[in-house]
Amino acid sequence: MSARRSGAVLAVLLLAASTAAGCSGDGPEDALSAFLDAVASGDVAAAAADTDSPDAAKTVLTQVRAALDPESLDVEDEEVKEPADGDTVTAGYQLTWHLPHGRTWTYRADAQLRAAESGWQVHWQPTVVHPQLAVGQTLGVLPQLPETAPVLDRDGVPLMRPQTVIGVVVDPQKTGDASAVAKSLAAALHRYEPSVTGRALLDGMGKTKPGSTFPVITLRAGDYQRVKPVIYDLPGVRFAAQERLLPVTRGSGAQVLPAIRALVEQELAGAAGWRIVTQDVTGGEVSELQAEPPKPGPAITSTLSARVQAAAEKALETAGFPAALVAIQPSSGDILAVAQNEEADAEGSLALAGRFPPGSTFKIITAAAALADGDVEAGSPVDCPGTTTIENRVVPNEGRFDLGRVPLKTAFAKSCNTTFARLASGLSGSALTDTARSFGIGADFVVPGLTTVTGAVPATDSAVQRAENGFGQGTVVTSPFGMALVAATVQAGKVPTPSLVKGRPATAQNVGDAPSQDVLDALRGMMREVVTSGTATGLRDIPDVAGKTGTAQFGDGSHSHGWFVGYRGDLAFAVLLTGAGSSKPAVQAAHRFLAGIG
Repeated sequence: MSARRSGAVLAVLLLAASTAAGCSGDGPEDALSAFLDAVASGDVAAAAADTDSPDAAKTVLTQVRAALDPESLDVEDEEVKEPADGDTVTAGYQLTWHLPHGRTWTYRADAQLRAAESGWQVHWQPTVVHPQLAVGQTLGVLPQLPETAPVLDRDGVPLMRPQTVIGVVVDPQKTGDASAVAKSLAAALHRYEPSVTGRALLDGMGKTKPGSTFPVITLRAGDYQRVKPVIYDLPGVRFAAQERLLPVTRGSGAQVLPAIRALVEQELAGAAGWRIVTQDVTGGEVSELQAEPPKPGPAITSTLSARVQAAAEKALETAGFPAALVAIQPSSGDILAVAQNEEADAEGSLALAGRFPPGSTFKIITAAAALADGDVEAGSPVDCPGTTTIENRVVPNEGRFDLGRVPLKTAFAKSCNTTFARLASGLSGSALTDTARSFGIGADFVVPGLTTVTGAVPATDSAVQRAENGFGQGTVVTSPFGMALVAATVQAGKVPTPSLVKGRPATAQNVGDAPSQDVLDALRGMMREVVTSGTATGLRDIPDVAGKTGTAQFGDGSHSHGWFVGYRGDLAFAVLLTGAGSSKPAVQAAHRFLAGIG
């Protein structure tokens, strides 16, 4: 903390007062200057030592600094006052406290200095700090939060509303039989939070410092009322009500709504009002010294669509595997939905920050790189043998199917690994890396409120590594968020800048140049053919869907993730089912999702 002083230190130039006191050394102006400098710098011990009651001064100054938590303190000398008698002088000064969140508090105070054998000292009184601070009182800073507004979706539908929640805590020292209390709490609360078990509660209580409480759970008001008869009278258990933003639909948007709530809380903290008061020994308010009302809290509008989010979550409910889905509006970059089922939630944020091999969905990138290289077009004849060998590395098609010589678009629709391994092996070492960035993979987006990962496509001089990367294996990793950006880029013509809250777009780095129109036109036709006659014909009954399937091996190669990425109109999305074995379950989930939107 810095100390700032302006003007001359109190010009108490009363030589007669000094002479009358019969004291040698520094005068009263020097004593006051030393005291105020120490107060401004935060050196409480030094400031207290400059008074005639160091212990009392230190107690009050320590409490005041702890309550105000100042970033700095300015002291300005305003005027000199006449001496009260020969060995006492008084002076007034102005204090300006610079408090957190850009707050300032300015007022005038008085100090009295008295001569002592050792020199001049500040006569300690709490009024030295503030003229209304009395003996035995403390300062308190009380926040005044604005009313919490709801969080709305893009169409004005509430996603979260302020609701009353009840915090349940336990004081281990007052439970008596801690084991019995833990058992009763676990029996009542486990259904609301599986991690609340008797053993977990005992462990937490055992690690709680004496005098502290252990937080057990935060309940919605309705849930609290249901369990209150069982837990209210348990010894050592306490309850505290507060207002908190909660999803309108319980459990919805678990991967994104907490992030929006954090943004709202940041805004509320910045818009909060505040009061500085004096308090008596019981903590009761005596007088108000300063007050600033809160600023109104505006409603926050998310880019999410409640309708799309609900359809995404419902589509994954019956997936049977950990499943994630991200939907983006290509034209704006607005994130429309981020959904995971319970199995995926248990593993973390797979949708936004997972790192998985993309399998054949990455053929979108490989095709784009080959098309941009100029050696092939969508209708160019290419070989699709059952296997191909790249420098002693045998690459097979799934089930070793063999199409012979077919147009590139057919090899894409049928997902020929052999074709795309050959294409990739003939590209330059950085071609896939550079092309991926033109579709958002490997780019860095800082989306306010979210942690996101698009993926990585390492450059390589190895033809074998390029071949494996070419059909989404090797060293390539992506997330559903990243692959949704790929689909959105194909539809929009450039990588959209994603956002979660209206008016707060992401900042972007390492985004490549937009693909050429010829490449985009070819990809759109090829991705449409995947649905009409390729590996995603399960979506053929839904109009205008285009996309790409992917089966991505992982581990020892005996297990596979299933992918489908695509777009329909101004909606792009990616679906991942980890460990699903093939892309078919992902296609089925995509069908449920699109059908649910209508």
